[in-house]
Formats: sequence, C-alpha cells, structure tokens
Amino acid sequence: MTAPGPMLSGAITALVTPMTPDRELDELAFRRLVEFQCASGIDGLVPCGTTGESPTLTNNERDRLLAISVEVAERRLGGKRPAVIAGTGTNDTVASIRLTKRAAQLGADAALIVAPYYNKPDGRMMDAHFRAIADEGGLPVVVYNVPGRTAANIDADVFLRLAEHPGIVAIKEASANLDQIARICRDVPDGVSVLSGDDAWTLALMAMGGHGVISVCSNEIPAEMVALTAAAAAGDFREALRIHERFLPLFQGNFKGGPNPVPVKGAMALMGLLATDTLRLPMLPLDDKGRAAMAATLREVGVLDAAGNVVGLAGKYAAAAGVAA
Repeated sequence: MTAPGPMLSGAITALVTPMTPDRELDELAFRRLVEFQCASGIDGLVPCGTTGESPTLTNNERDRLLAISVEVAERRLGGKRPAVIAGTGTNDTVASIRLTKRAAQLGADAALIVAPYYNKPDGRMMDAHFRAIADEGGLPVVVYNVPGRTAANIDADVFLRLAEHPGIVAIKEASANLDQIARICRDVPDGVSVLSGDDAWTLALMAMGGHGVISVCSNEIPAEMVALTAAAAAGDFREALRIHERFLPLFQGNFKGGPNPVPVKGAMALMGLLATDTLRLPMLPLDDKGRAAMAATLREVGVLDAAGNVVGLAGKYAAAAGVAA
C-alpha cells in the first residue's frame, strides 16, 4: 500500500492584512490580494497569521478575513482550490481552542498554531498545548515554530512526538537550525508535512525531504514561489536553484528595515498591490531609507522595471487597485 501524501505542500502564502490610512481593515484590498494569489496558482492561504498582524486583529476582523479567504478560494476556476489555513494560535491554550473552533465553523481547512509566546513553555508544556488544540479545536493543526519571535523553541523530539497525533498534520519550521530541520525531515511520519517558515530556507528544506513553504515573499511573487516549490518537488533542483538565486535578495530584503511584515507591506505598496503600507501600532512603515532600499531590491530581482512599473500578473492587480502600476 502506498503511504498517504501530505495534506499540505507547495507554496502557501502568509497573507498580509491591508489597512486603510487610519489603520482600519481594508476588506476590498484584502479580497483583491486573495484573488491575485488564486490567479497565480498558489497552493494555500494563511489569513490571520503573524504576518497578518494577528495580535492586533479583533475577533470580528479575523472572521471577515477568514470568510473572504474561503469564499474566494472556493470559487477559484480552472485549478486546484488552495487550502485555507487560519492563524488561530495565541499564548493562551483556551483562547486558541476557541479561535480554532470558530475557524472551523467558517470553513477553514486547518489551523496554524504558533508556539506560545512570552510564556516560554518547556517541551512538556508545548506538548500539552498543541495536543489540547488538536483534540478540541476541530481542525487539523499546523505547528508553527519561530523561536526568534516567541523566545521558545519546539525541538525535534517534541515535534516528532506531536507528529504521531492524528490531528497534527504539519510543522512550519522557522528555527533556522539546520540540524533540527534535517532531523525533522528525516524522521517525520508519512503524511505529515514539513514546511519552511523562511523563504530563504525553502530550497534547502525541500532538498532534505520537506514539502514546501509558508511564505512571506509569495505576497509579492506568488507564481514564482509556486514554480520554485513545484520544481523542487519534481526533483528539478537546477530550476529550483535558479529561482532561489534570482529572488534571494527579496527573501532577505523582506526582513530588513523593520520586523515582518513591515518590509513586505512596503514592497507591496511600491508594487501597487496595496494603496498604503499602513500597519497597526506599535509597528510603523518603512522609513525613507528602507523604502529606497526595498525599491532597489525589487528592481534588482526584476519585479519592478527601471521606470518603477510592476512586471507580470501583479501589474493587472495593481492597475485594478487604482494605484501606481
């Protein structure tokens, strides 16, 4: 009997949350962003993740972002429906279960659960947290390990024990620990996905047997990230490396000038995909130096031409937004 394939694979976008200049949710811009993603062939969507500024979203805003994502994904024509993975993790287990149950009601396919931040739980506590959400939340769980933001690492032993739980289907690994990632890729059970949480690590992770990426950069270049992961999955590492090398400056640039999602929102505003790169406090947009550096990076990788015009399918959606294209 053939082992089951992973539920999640390929390029999955950790969606930004567009804001109006007065820091209110911009539903029209978000709908346009999801339509751009689906038209680009993206494999999955993550609304309300930390790239989407989840700690500053109200419950009503979470509901609207998730409902829009599901609606647009469900009416996608001419291709596979992208998975919708709701960001429902907090540092409160009971609150995370409540948000996950609500996401299930709204039609999400899975839940992305970040390691509890600030609390700094040990491995035994991590295990209890994720098992409780998998048992009670009503959705398959993607464990999200990003110790640089949470101050708590989910080590390989802890995750590999969790991966035996039938409700835990994947890990988003953003530890930047090569030994840890390699161990997880080697020992993860069949049917459980290992997804990069860092665009620059996608190629290496997939070369070790991983399955894809939950990407920041695919907000800007979704089709290219789909192509990178598809090439790697097919064993065409020459092509995957070509794409990786072309866009490496953008992978790195999305983490310069401010914490995520400050740079990616700045890039999307420069591309015309967002009318404004407004964020909710305490985060602020790129300063003038950071904006100039991002514009130079977008030109270097060929996303903007010399005149500052956006190239490719993104241009259509920028033009539709009524902002500079």
